[in-house]
Amino acid sequence: MPDVILPVLNEANVIPRVLARLPEGFEPLVVDNGSTDDSGRVAKRLGARVVFQPEPGFGAACWAGVMAAKTEVVAFMDCDGSLDGAQLPRVTDPVISGAVDLMIGCRRAEAGAWPPHARLASLVLARVVKRRTGLTLRDLGPMRSARRDELLALDLRDRRFGWPLEMVLMAYAAGWRIASTPVTYAKRDGRSKVTGTVRGTLKTIADMTRVLQQS
Repeated sequence: MPDVILPVLNEANVIPRVLARLPEGFEPLVVDNGSTDDSGRVAKRLGARVVFQPEPGFGAACWAGVMAAKTEVVAFMDCDGSLDGAQLPRVTDPVISGAVDLMIGCRRAEAGAWPPHARLASLVLARVVKRRTGLTLRDLGPMRSARRDELLALDLRDRRFGWPLEMVLMAYAAGWRIASTPVTYAKRDGRSKVTGTVRGTLKTIADMTRVLQQS
Protein backbone atom coordinates (compact mmCIF):
# COMPACT_ATOMS: atom_id res chain seq x y z
CA MET A 1 0.00 0.00 0.00
CA PRO A 2 1.12 3.60 -0.57
CA ASP A 3 3.23 5.78 1.66
CA VAL A 4 1.17 8.84 2.60
CA ILE A 5 3.28 12.00 2.52
CA LEU A 6 2.06 14.43 5.16
CA PRO A 7 3.73 17.87 5.15
CA VAL A 8 3.60 19.26 8.68
CA LEU A 9 4.21 22.66 10.23
CA ASN A 10 3.12 22.92 13.86
CA GLU A 11 0.28 20.38 13.80
CA ALA A 12 1.08 18.45 17.00
CA ASN A 13 -2.47 18.73 18.32
CA VAL A 14 -4.17 17.25 15.26
CA ILE A 15 -1.60 14.65 14.15
CA PRO A 16 -3.07 11.87 16.35
CA ARG A 17 -6.51 12.30 14.77
CA VAL A 18 -5.12 12.47 11.23
CA LEU A 19 -3.03 9.32 11.64
CA ALA A 20 -5.90 7.45 13.28
CA ARG A 21 -8.04 7.97 10.15
CA LEU A 22 -5.54 6.42 7.72
CA PRO A 23 -6.79 3.12 6.28
CA GLU A 24 -5.02 -0.07 7.24
CA GLY A 25 -1.84 -0.54 5.26
CA PHE A 26 -1.37 3.14 4.40
CA GLU A 27 1.96 4.15 5.92
CA PRO A 28 2.29 7.74 7.21
CA LEU A 29 5.42 9.61 6.15
CA VAL A 30 5.42 12.87 8.07
CA VAL A 31 7.66 15.63 6.72
CA ASP A 32 8.32 18.14 9.49
CA ASN A 33 8.92 21.44 7.71
CA GLY A 34 10.44 23.39 10.61
CA SER A 35 7.84 22.93 13.34
CA THR A 36 8.45 24.70 16.63
CA ASP A 37 6.06 22.44 18.52
CA ASP A 38 6.28 18.68 19.11
CA SER A 39 4.92 17.66 15.69
CA GLY A 40 7.82 15.40 14.79
CA ARG A 41 8.02 13.73 18.18
CA VAL A 42 4.26 13.19 18.34
CA ALA A 43 4.20 11.61 14.88
CA LYS A 44 7.16 9.36 15.65
CA ARG A 45 5.63 8.26 18.92
CA LEU A 46 2.49 7.23 17.05
CA GLY A 47 4.48 5.07 14.64
CA ALA A 48 4.90 7.39 11.68
CA ARG A 49 8.16 7.63 9.79
CA VAL A 50 9.38 11.21 10.18
CA VAL A 51 11.61 13.20 7.83
CA PHE A 52 12.86 16.65 8.75
CA GLN A 53 13.03 19.20 5.93
CA PRO A 54 14.58 22.47 7.12
CA GLU A 55 14.07 24.23 3.77
CA PRO A 56 10.78 26.13 4.18
CA GLY A 57 7.96 25.67 1.70
CA PHE A 58 5.14 23.31 0.87
CA GLY A 59 6.87 22.06 -2.26
CA ALA A 60 10.11 21.50 -0.36
CA ALA A 61 8.27 19.32 2.16
CA CYS A 62 6.44 17.36 -0.53
CA TRP A 63 9.61 16.75 -2.54
CA ALA A 64 11.44 15.56 0.59
CA GLY A 65 8.59 13.12 1.11
CA VAL A 66 8.85 11.79 -2.44
CA MET A 67 12.59 11.32 -2.01
CA ALA A 68 12.09 9.44 1.26
CA ALA A 69 9.13 7.30 0.15
CA LYS A 70 9.68 3.60 -0.44
CA THR A 71 6.47 2.51 -2.15
CA GLU A 72 5.69 2.33 -5.86
CA VAL A 73 2.63 4.56 -5.44
CA VAL A 74 2.62 7.56 -3.11
CA ALA A 75 -0.19 9.74 -1.81
CA PHE A 76 -0.16 13.31 -0.51
CA MET A 77 -2.47 14.80 2.09
CA ASP A 78 -2.54 17.87 4.31
CA CYS A 79 -2.08 17.07 7.99
CA ASP A 80 -4.29 19.79 9.46
CA GLY A 81 -7.46 17.75 9.91
CA SER A 82 -9.25 19.24 6.91
CA LEU A 83 -9.02 16.04 4.86
CA ASP A 84 -10.20 12.59 5.88
CA GLY A 85 -7.56 9.92 5.42
CA ALA A 86 -10.30 7.29 5.24
CA GLN A 87 -11.03 8.65 1.73
CA LEU A 88 -7.49 8.05 0.46
CA PRO A 89 -8.45 4.90 -1.49
CA ARG A 90 -10.53 7.14 -3.78
CA VAL A 91 -7.32 8.76 -5.02
CA THR A 92 -4.92 5.84 -4.74
CA ASP A 93 -6.91 2.88 -6.12
CA PRO A 94 -7.12 4.21 -9.73
CA VAL A 95 -3.35 4.81 -9.73
CA ILE A 96 -2.59 1.39 -8.24
CA SER A 97 -4.81 -0.29 -10.83
CA GLY A 98 -3.12 1.60 -13.66
CA ALA A 99 -6.32 3.37 -14.74
CA VAL A 100 -4.80 6.84 -14.30
CA ASP A 101 -1.37 8.32 -13.65
CA LEU A 102 -2.35 11.24 -11.42
CA MET A 103 -5.52 11.34 -9.35
CA ILE A 104 -6.48 14.54 -7.58
CA GLY A 105 -8.95 14.82 -4.72
CA CYS A 106 -11.29 17.65 -5.67
CA ARG A 107 -12.40 19.30 -2.42
CA ARG A 108 -16.09 19.47 -1.56
CA ALA A 109 -16.16 21.89 1.33
CA GLU A 110 -18.33 21.63 4.39
CA ALA A 111 -19.89 24.83 5.74
CA GLY A 112 -17.25 27.28 6.93
CA ALA A 113 -14.31 25.16 5.80
CA TRP A 114 -13.22 27.18 2.80
CA PRO A 115 -12.97 31.00 3.02
CA PRO A 116 -14.57 32.77 0.03
CA HIS A 117 -11.28 34.35 -1.11
CA ALA A 118 -9.57 30.95 -1.20
CA ARG A 119 -12.49 29.28 -2.97
CA LEU A 120 -12.52 32.01 -5.63
CA ALA A 121 -8.77 31.71 -6.16
CA SER A 122 -9.13 27.96 -6.63
CA LEU A 123 -11.89 28.38 -9.24
CA VAL A 124 -9.87 30.94 -11.19
CA LEU A 125 -6.84 28.67 -11.16
CA ALA A 126 -8.91 25.73 -12.39
CA ARG A 127 -10.09 27.83 -15.33
CA VAL A 128 -6.52 28.80 -16.17
CA VAL A 129 -5.51 25.13 -16.12
CA LYS A 130 -8.41 24.26 -18.40
CA ARG A 131 -7.35 26.91 -20.91
CA ARG A 132 -3.77 25.62 -20.82
CA THR A 133 -4.49 21.89 -20.92
CA GLY A 134 -8.17 21.22 -21.61
CA LEU A 135 -8.39 19.42 -18.26
CA THR A 136 -11.62 19.99 -16.36
CA LEU A 137 -10.43 20.13 -12.75
CA ARG A 138 -12.61 22.07 -10.35
CA ASP A 139 -9.82 22.12 -7.81
CA LEU A 140 -6.09 21.37 -7.52
CA GLY A 141 -6.50 19.80 -4.12
CA PRO A 142 -3.69 18.64 -1.82
CA MET A 143 -4.96 15.05 -1.60
CA ARG A 144 -3.51 13.31 -4.64
CA SER A 145 -1.66 10.21 -5.76
CA ALA A 146 0.87 9.16 -8.41
CA ARG A 147 3.68 6.69 -9.00
CA ARG A 148 6.86 7.68 -7.21
CA ASP A 149 9.34 6.95 -10.00
CA GLU A 150 7.27 8.91 -12.51
CA LEU A 151 7.06 11.85 -10.11
CA LEU A 152 10.82 11.81 -9.69
CA ALA A 153 11.19 11.81 -13.48
CA LEU A 154 9.14 15.02 -13.71
CA ASP A 155 11.93 16.75 -11.77
CA LEU A 156 9.60 19.29 -10.19
CA ARG A 157 11.43 22.47 -9.18
CA ASP A 158 8.94 24.61 -7.27
CA ARG A 159 9.50 24.46 -3.52
CA ARG A 160 6.68 26.73 -2.44
CA PHE A 161 2.93 26.81 -3.03
CA GLY A 162 3.29 26.52 -6.79
CA TRP A 163 4.08 22.80 -6.33
CA PRO A 164 0.50 21.46 -6.85
CA LEU A 165 0.09 23.45 -10.07
CA GLU A 166 3.53 22.57 -11.39
CA MET A 167 2.81 18.88 -10.85
CA VAL A 168 -0.35 19.07 -12.96
CA LEU A 169 1.25 21.08 -15.77
CA MET A 170 4.35 18.90 -15.92
CA ALA A 171 2.32 15.70 -15.75
CA TYR A 172 0.10 16.92 -18.59
CA ALA A 173 3.14 17.83 -20.68
CA ALA A 174 4.52 14.34 -20.07
CA GLY A 175 1.34 12.74 -21.38
CA TRP A 176 0.01 11.51 -18.04
CA ARG A 177 -3.60 10.49 -17.67
CA ILE A 178 -5.03 12.90 -15.09
CA ALA A 179 -8.37 12.61 -13.32
CA SER A 180 -10.13 13.89 -10.21
CA THR A 181 -12.54 12.57 -7.64
CA PRO A 182 -14.49 14.39 -4.91
CA VAL A 183 -13.22 14.31 -1.32
CA THR A 184 -14.64 15.94 1.77
CA TYR A 185 -13.00 19.16 2.97
CA ALA A 186 -13.75 19.98 6.60
CA LYS A 187 -12.97 22.96 8.80
CA ARG A 188 -9.46 22.48 10.07
CA ASP A 189 -8.21 22.96 13.64
CA GLY A 190 -6.95 26.50 14.00
CA ARG A 191 -6.35 28.88 11.10
CA SER A 192 -4.85 27.67 7.85
CA LYS A 193 -1.35 28.90 7.05
CA VAL A 194 -2.36 29.16 3.38
CA THR A 195 -6.07 29.76 2.87
CA GLY A 196 -6.95 31.08 6.32
CA THR A 197 -5.84 34.61 5.51
CA VAL A 198 -6.02 36.83 2.46
CA ARG A 199 -2.25 37.32 2.76
CA GLY A 200 -1.66 33.56 2.65
CA THR A 201 -3.89 33.21 -0.39
CA LEU A 202 -2.09 36.07 -2.15
CA LYS A 203 1.26 34.38 -1.52
CA THR A 204 -0.11 31.19 -3.04
CA ILE A 205 -1.42 33.08 -6.07
CA ALA A 206 2.01 34.71 -6.52
CA ASP A 207 3.75 31.32 -6.40
CA MET A 208 1.35 29.79 -8.89
CA THR A 209 1.56 32.80 -11.19
CA ARG A 210 5.32 32.33 -11.26
CA VAL A 211 4.86 28.67 -12.22
CA LEU A 212 2.48 29.65 -15.02
CA GLN A 213 4.95 32.20 -16.37
CA GLN A 214 7.78 29.68 -16.34
CA SER A 215 5.83 26.83 -17.92
